[in-house]
Amino acid sequence: MTNPLLAPWDTPFALPPFAAIRDEDFMPAFDAALTEARANIAAIAGNPEAPSFANTIAAMELAEESLDRVGGVFYNLAGADSTPAREALQRDLAPKMSAFSSEIINNRALFQRIETLWQEHETLGLDDEQLRVLTLYRRMFVRSGAQLDGAEAERLTAVKARLAVLGTEFGQNLLADERDWFLPLSADDLEGLPDFVIASARAAAEERGLEGHVLTLNRSLIVPFLQSSPNRPLRQRAYEAWVARGANGNASDNRAIAAEILSLREERAKLLGYPSFAAYKLEPEMAKTPQAVRDLLMRVWTPARAKAEADAAVLEGRMHAEGVNGDLEAWDWRYYSQARRLEEHDLDEAALKPYLSLEAMIGAAFDCANRLFGLEFRPLDVPLYHPDVRAWEVTRNGKHVAVFLGDYFARGSKRSGAWCSAMRSQRKLGGEVRPIVVNVCNFAKGDPALLSWDDARTLFHEFGHALHQMLSDVTHGFISGTSVARDFVELPSQLYEHWLSVPAVLEKHAKHWKTGQPMPADMVQRLLAASTYDQGFATVEFVSSALVDLAFHEGAAPADPMAKQAEVLADLGMPKAIRMRHATPHFAHIFSGDGYSSGYYSYMWSEVMDADAFAAFEETGDAFDPAMAEKLERFILSAGGSREAEALYTDFRGRMPGVEPLLKGRGLLDAA
Repeated sequence: MTNPLLAPWDTPFALPPFAAIRDEDFMPAFDAALTEARANIAAIAGNPEAPSFANTIAAMELAEESLDRVGGVFYNLAGADSTPAREALQRDLAPKMSAFSSEIINNRALFQRIETLWQEHETLGLDDEQLRVLTLYRRMFVRSGAQLDGAEAERLTAVKARLAVLGTEFGQNLLADERDWFLPLSADDLEGLPDFVIASARAAAEERGLEGHVLTLNRSLIVPFLQSSPNRPLRQRAYEAWVARGANGNASDNRAIAAEILSLREERAKLLGYPSFAAYKLEPEMAKTPQAVRDLLMRVWTPARAKAEADAAVLEGRMHAEGVNGDLEAWDWRYYSQARRLEEHDLDEAALKPYLSLEAMIGAAFDCANRLFGLEFRPLDVPLYHPDVRAWEVTRNGKHVAVFLGDYFARGSKRSGAWCSAMRSQRKLGGEVRPIVVNVCNFAKGDPALLSWDDARTLFHEFGHALHQMLSDVTHGFISGTSVARDFVELPSQLYEHWLSVPAVLEKHAKHWKTGQPMPADMVQRLLAASTYDQGFATVEFVSSALVDLAFHEGAAPADPMAKQAEVLADLGMPKAIRMRHATPHFAHIFSGDGYSSGYYSYMWSEVMDADAFAAFEETGDAFDPAMAEKLERFILSAGGSREAEALYTDFRGRMPGVEPLLKGRGLLDAA
């Protein structure tokens, strides 16, 4: 029987044939694709002809087509719809894929061809994109250890293999804790909860095959529960379970894994000649140095902490007025803050959510993309990997642009958080290839599904990443879409969030799911007026996490990461009633792979730009200004990594921004 992952995909838009793929197909497909890729790389390295861009770099771009195709399906499913078989495959594949990557980097003949091209690049007649791709290939090889040899090269290969295994284990442990924990809620426990929270708790029970209502560790359920439950002991129990993910002393405990990861990262950096992992990791980013990151974070930390401490005093006063003695605790903040928001801004989550149905917010995201970039979205009726997943064909002026998949609901098989990925990336080399882009979220199910304001922002955020992939217009897949500096990649996503707050967008799309009536104008005004509400809390939550991440990687690896975390927070004067957004044992951004290691700051670095970039639209008097939208697409969304991030942003805006727009956007400018 032919393996469907390896056979031609005679499907609409060459989508993966999900209905035909079985878990047992993946490993044979990976083995075959790896064999093919090894043969292709060997042919490039052993080519008797003198190296040229075409027979070396362009050939490498196409050498792993089958592997990219198989991996594009598998790794998306492993994150969004895991099974025990897929988790076992991930564990088996981690060292295997790391070994393959090291084989390529350690191939002396291959690197020599790249080095020859680099030394001769001025005489090769390369266009700007080809030179950029050559530069990045050489940088990737050098930073991966291609110039090492002997024992050092062997040790680096072993370190990278072990890190791949540990990153997989960390993520799977976190998923296990999130999947396994739930709290049955009695009728008394439901007291004070709004209807949408009760409905979400009922849907969570149904998803687990249980009667009644349960609380899970899904953010879209537990946060509104913490905001609305008057039962303080129950809030404490739920909160402590939420923040204990990965630190329960069971088989899923991540603390020892985190320590080993940090130690190996330090060793990796030292082998490559860097003083620290942070110095190594930040070198190709916009920030360049750990000190530049620290300077930004501390510029924001000081006013954020002052604002949070002032807010804490107000909330504790409310708590005492209710007859609850003692200190304000972390499981109290959201409850009393929600009550304060209702009092000061007349905003009640239960009253707001009926206007933010999932359907309405998808429509809003699509409509903004149409008004800005002329994109149109047509639903597709095709087999997909889970019944919850939906698909659209994206076109412009009748021409196919991409296929977009939306996987919006929380389930036990899905890791937490929200993300964007591509099952297939855009490129022109070897023929026009259009992308298949996936947005994955963890919204609570309901009938209908109603979003919080934070959920709606998340939907727009991930769709901003999707636009970066869909509008990509480069020749080489190596630099397509989101293949940019880590502290630049969040610019399109965070920038797109701004359009959700445009009054005209809310007036058109924020309609009551039952009556169809638009959100009342005064509610829109109150919502926008409250945009900086509780930003002391949100900023402290984030910046403390980013500073702990930086501290982990800036110097010697801590033997006890939890002690180091406590030390950093104490030195910062962390407010007692606020915890890190991501404590070490569940800090998947930095431990489930290297993606955001030393890089969690990236969201804030990009926020400096996104605040300034949206101001460019506001300065025209039109949030959908056609000329500005064209510049955004040409210089940022379609450009991928074709130039250094700073050059791309400067082309768009004419200059780099300061930190003031960020502080203003968070309501912290006065506190600064």
